[in-house]
Amino acid sequence: MGHRVIQWSTGNVGFHSLRHIVRHPDLELVGVHAHSRDKVGRDAASLCGLPGETGVVATDDVDALLALDADVVVYTTKGETRPHEVVPELERILRAGKNVVSTAMIFLIYPPHADPKLREPLEKACHEGGTTLYVNGIDPGFSGDALPLTALQLADRVDELRVQELVDYSTYQDPEFTGVSFGFGRGADYTPPLARPGVLRFSWGGMVAMLADALGVQLDEVRESFERSYASEPFVTPMMRVPAGGCDAVRFQLEGMVGGRPLIVTEHVNRLRDEAAPDWPRPPAGRPGVHRCIVTGSPGVQLECFVTGEDGDHNTGGVQATAMRVINSIPAVCAHAPGLVSTLDLPTMPSRNLRRG
Repeated sequence: MGHRVIQWSTGNVGFHSLRHIVRHPDLELVGVHAHSRDKVGRDAASLCGLPGETGVVATDDVDALLALDADVVVYTTKGETRPHEVVPELERILRAGKNVVSTAMIFLIYPPHADPKLREPLEKACHEGGTTLYVNGIDPGFSGDALPLTALQLADRVDELRVQELVDYSTYQDPEFTGVSFGFGRGADYTPPLARPGVLRFSWGGMVAMLADALGVQLDEVRESFERSYASEPFVTPMMRVPAGGCDAVRFQLEGMVGGRPLIVTEHVNRLRDEAAPDWPRPPAGRPGVHRCIVTGSPGVQLECFVTGEDGDHNTGGVQATAMRVINSIPAVCAHAPGLVSTLDLPTMPSRNLRRG
């Protein structure tokens, strides 16, 4: 086994992360943290829908988990809505000598962009524990770092760099967090958390800041915009029921401005049905979703990424890819000097889990 791993939480992303860790030939699962009482004491295999037993049972005993001989914690707890609980927990893990790769706390995708009050305690914990913290995913994450950094290697003059997520979210069964955050199913009188000033910059601004630094440019400002489309009649999706007048699509942007024009743009268009917001950008025909990078300039470059899950669904694929983005980083993160790191600090991190036979 290459690295000894603790999986922290078994929710939406953690379920898939745990499956990948259990089946990965270069990883040894040594511990599982669970918040829910009904998950404590259950074998890891049963928590992620795999047959048989691993011999590793879930626990909520943090001291016992941190006493384990482990190289890294894969941290997939949802933390954006409760940073004052999650940051101290991460500090404790890092100080105990465990590296962390995380899909939570997305404001740390580019640590220099993060609020110093949240970043500095984690930096201190890393240096006290001799550990490294890396936060990433698919979006924010891969679509806003690896994809554009690859496209920029083919470019000369850059007039605009645009990163897009254009995805039908109807099969993304996460109404409690994603549905509420985006405002899906709610009327125009409801203000979603993502529509509040500064929230988009807090969540996706790290991607814009990272790309600005990669381009060697100082942004004059970062502008936010948030729009919604509303259903004319009720309909039902796997995520939720949408009433007439309820939000059926969301479009938002962050624009990194230079000289009065947008240079770096991250754009989301997320629908709950195909016919919603027909005038907004769409994925290619026949595709329910795409992560796309467009470099407008000379030469122009466009890269598109499509993901598909084990069940054939694109949203399952997105969650699996989110987990694998950090799982594949484990060797590089464990080999790195202590501190908070971003994709700019790490080498290319391909999967080495090859089919044999």
